[in-house]
Amino acid sequence: MDRVRHEGRTTAYEVYDRGGDGTPILFVHGSGGSRAVWSGQSRLATERPVVAMDLAGHGESDDIDADPGYEALSAYVDDVVAVGEATGAGVVAGSSLGGAVALTLALEREYPLDGLVLAGTGAKLAVLQDLLDWLDDDFDRAVDWLHDDERLFYSEDEAYLTASREAMREAGRAVTRRDFLTSHAFDVRDRLEEVDVPALAVVGEHDRLTPRWYHEFLADELPTCELAVIEDAAHLAMLEQPAAFNAAIEEFCERFVDEES
Repeated sequence: MDRVRHEGRTTAYEVYDRGGDGTPILFVHGSGGSRAVWSGQSRLATERPVVAMDLAGHGESDDIDADPGYEALSAYVDDVVAVGEATGAGVVAGSSLGGAVALTLALEREYPLDGLVLAGTGAKLAVLQDLLDWLDDDFDRAVDWLHDDERLFYSEDEAYLTASREAMREAGRAVTRRDFLTSHAFDVRDRLEEVDVPALAVVGEHDRLTPRWYHEFLADELPTCELAVIEDAAHLAMLEQPAAFNAAIEEFCERFVDEES
């Protein structure tokens, strides 16, 4: 485990390096998650260094005092910049809220990006009002709803479900609520043409939280964006189908990133 100090706080991250010399890729988790969601992507380290980080208040990273919405989103982008600069990451891959963080990085910061991977995310991330209400007063119900059929997972594998529930409860109600409210406020639909790096939009075939059309919109509106649909997976396709997910990323990097770096 490595840590970087910035903005008066410490952000934790883990590096997997198995000798690959491709452009390093930095993975950013979604709401109520942690770097553990990217465990299957460590296999990419034979081709390139892989970095998985914890956003503020998640996993082993220090928390922030920030209101939900743009203030929290900007702080999360600060986390990514700090880890990216410490590791030399040229590609940033974000899941759900992490995708909003990645897009904000590309739009608002002078960070040397070579590419984006946008997984289970969108240019706008409206959240069901019932879920926001449950995050206020019935956290267990919110966690159960997210882990119902074809939301976070297509598979009914109890190991996935148990680990994901535990991770969200470890993040806690306050942080998870901040994450979902921040997602709910996010909307860059009218700015996608400003993104000047190639992107890959990756969606699980059965994702009901951020459905395929969210990613088709990204592919249509971003200047350079490929679409990859992962079969037999829902929102957390990187966990359910890591081989297919990794193959899509590696093909994207080979076509658009490594030769340009």
